Amino acid sequence: MGWVQTFQNEFEKTFIRDDRYKVFITGFKNTLLITVISLIVGLVGGILIAMIRYGFSQMKKRKPVTIGKKLIYAVLWVVDKILALYVAVVRGVPLVVQLLIMAFVVMAGFPNKIVVCCIAMGLNSAAYVSEVVRGGINAVDAGQMEAGRSLGVSAAATIFHIILPQAFKSALPALCNEGIAVLKETSIVGYIAVVDLTRASDLVRSRTMSPMMPLMFIAVVYFVCVMILSFGVSILERRLKQGDRG
Repeated sequence: MGWVQTFQNEFEKTFIRDDRYKVFITGFKNTLLITVISLIVGLVGGILIAMIRYGFSQMKKRKPVTIGKKLIYAVLWVVDKILALYVAVVRGVPLVVQLLIMAFVVMAGFPNKIVVCCIAMGLNSAAYVSEVVRGGINAVDAGQMEAGRSLGVSAAATIFHIILPQAFKSALPALCNEGIAVLKETSIVGYIAVVDLTRASDLVRSRTMSPMMPLMFIAVVYFVCVMILSFGVSILERRLKQGDRG
């Protein structure tokens, strides 16, 4: 049949000829690498930002009386304002612009562009994760902190062992969405000449002059990756619910 022959020709031209499948393999590896590292940076940075801002909000409720506590309060006030500005700027500037600034201004001349991508996307993700975590913390009953303190548990231990686990469970769907967003946003790294999946399809398409096969292929790969990530998160959610019932 004619369509079968056409498909075979397109497949051979896109993947087999000149070993073009290797370009897609390289792009897929870079996409996964950038996604994983960016998510780690974003998760760690976001939790840290959320904890600092939450700690300051708790400190505001208790007016410091000693000079030492007043000094700590002043430092945290400045840090809180800086972090709030950071979150506002990151959320207000397109990611592609942040990536270009990181690549051609902040880290201009840095040889490893993948590292640049990981830093830019990780810092971007941290701002969004911090707001997700803060929302999860605010969803936890306010009496949890007082209950922990009344039992003699320190404020830091109460946050990390009582409040943060509950906040994580309520914020898990939003964190999953952030992970999916980071995976899909890696498609912009071609702006600084990093070969990811999208850039790989562009390179192959420019040689074959046939857009359908490369673009449909990367669309399927992105979709499968998102489905796998969503499935993994759904399993985690079920286990957390089972733990609550247990």
